[in-house]
Amino acid sequence: MIEYFFISALALVILMLGSMIRLYIGPSIADRVVAVDAINTMTIAAMILLGVYYKQLIFIDVAIVYALLSFVSTLYIAKYVGGEL
Repeated sequence: MIEYFFISALALVILMLGSMIRLYIGPSIADRVVAVDAINTMTIAAMILLGVYYKQLIFIDVAIVYALLSFVSTLYIAKYVGGEL
């Protein structure tokens, strides 16, 4: 069980680093918004993994709230970038 957790966590860290590179280099604002959204999604996945590993429901609750806030902020940023604000 521990090996699967570490493999999953390592994969998430590698993917987050790739998204952070895209966030830094991204030629357009849309690329940066997508990179931030991908990082938020992977953070939610990491919280779910922690909740399963430690058998604590609070991690799942925090992940749900974080997902809701991430979704609303992504919509707001997309509306701002689209010029309709």
